[in-house]
Amino acid sequence: MTRWIACLLALGAALAAAPSSAQTALDQIKSGGAMIWGADQEGGGPYVYPRDDDKSRVTGFEVELAEALAKALGVKAQFQQGPWDQMPSMLEARKVHIVLNGYEWTPPRAEAMAATIPYYVYGLQFLARADDEAIKAIDDLRKPGPRGKRRVGVLSGSAADDYAKEHLAKDVEIVSYDGNTDAMRDVEIGRLDATLQDTPIVAYYAPKFAKLKKVGAPVGGGHYVIFARKGEAALVTALNAALIRLYRDGTLERIYRSYGIWDAAQAELKSVVEAGKFYGFAKEVTEETRPAAPGTPPSAEPKTTAIPGFLDSILILIQSAGMTVILAVLSFPLAVMLGLAIALGRLYGPGWLRPALAVYVEFMRGTPLMLQLYFIFFFLPVVGVNVPAFWTGIIGLALNYAAYEAEIYRAGLQAIPKGQMEAGLALGMSRWKALRLCIVPQAVRIVIPPVINDFIALFKDTSVVSVITLVELTKQFSILSRSDPAQIAWLMAVTAVLYILMSYPTSLAARHVERRLLAPPGAGARAHVAP
Repeated sequence: MTRWIACLLALGAALAAAPSSAQTALDQIKSGGAMIWGADQEGGGPYVYPRDDDKSRVTGFEVELAEALAKALGVKAQFQQGPWDQMPSMLEARKVHIVLNGYEWTPPRAEAMAATIPYYVYGLQFLARADDEAIKAIDDLRKPGPRGKRRVGVLSGSAADDYAKEHLAKDVEIVSYDGNTDAMRDVEIGRLDATLQDTPIVAYYAPKFAKLKKVGAPVGGGHYVIFARKGEAALVTALNAALIRLYRDGTLERIYRSYGIWDAAQAELKSVVEAGKFYGFAKEVTEETRPAAPGTPPSAEPKTTAIPGFLDSILILIQSAGMTVILAVLSFPLAVMLGLAIALGRLYGPGWLRPALAVYVEFMRGTPLMLQLYFIFFFLPVVGVNVPAFWTGIIGLALNYAAYEAEIYRAGLQAIPKGQMEAGLALGMSRWKALRLCIVPQAVRIVIPPVINDFIALFKDTSVVSVITLVELTKQFSILSRSDPAQIAWLMAVTAVLYILMSYPTSLAARHVERRLLAPPGAGARAHVAP
């Protein structure tokens, strides 16, 4: 078992091509020719979201900002998808060089990561249903409604979440969401009384949520900054210099105006650039960062948010289903082989091996698959083993399902009468040969139904790999539905149909194999082994 795991991890490590930790991030960016930036397109506009004309690519004001920053560094920008709340872990595991995804500056984050100067100044805006006359001001949320405490939705782990817990927790019920548009949609349908969102989100999604109204003026607020790993002073300095240039030559304003998110609050960026007033930021303005003529940024109409074609959505879902199929088809045979080996080891292996295999089975079945994937993807890089996301998915699914397969095969092996082994030994066979020719083939026939059930279950469990940056079918559905909430019903139906189309043929094939292998005695050529 140990050798199996070591071989799989070694394969992933060999393919990882992980950069040396001795290099600084800026050195890696320069030598590799690309700045890898982490973000979660599931968060939607105006930050990072699928393009209308090509949903396999992303757009958004942070996409354009990342490209401008990379150009200033003389390299290309390379987007890396990942869960929003796991971005610091991806940074620490060296999966990305920087985090650029609406991450607010907070003292805990500044303590754990290196922060640049701000690239955007945001506020927090309450939204309620336009026809709800009972909520006209923020204080109205503190008053009980028909169902008791008012319910306010926030993005989990965001500044809105922190603000609501600090100022409203005693009077309202705070409901956390993984996506901004989920909370806004629930306000529209009446599941929530209000939601608290960052001002750029409100500005971008206003046309798509016309049934919502703003409640009061923006509250709280703060700064979006770029985070790098602690100690990456050279990279932070280079990014600060680039941000200063982009502000002074009007690039930042041009990008923000094109998405309709440039507002009066951005005047605060000037004090950061000119006076260096930002939490200990040491202003370093050189001739390189001072343009000859600031110029006037051109005005621009906000980018349109036209709904992309439904056919395009179907096509991108089908492409993502391909990732689901690949993960299942590659990981399950490994799980079956490893599971059979574990079952044989527990029943026929040496005494010292059986307890270790039993511990493995109980540990893998008793801990969540997500936790196991986290261990491979985020923890192993800390000890020098950097496994790519794809191979992490394959290895994690295989190791997890091997424990379940081991129990299935153990039951199948125990169902074979002991006389079968004794007969084989009496005929002069070795124990291994008797297992290979007599016992295992009969056990395999018995366990076909539960094994097929496990394969179908694994198809659905591939959705868990989204936590390690892979975009499979369920993750793609989530991204598309949150980018365009109006299509959620159709997208959900298409996703369900795709899962059925992938799993149902497996059930038909399993029934066919069962009919052939489990044929009763005397059924002619189909009777392979008599009882």
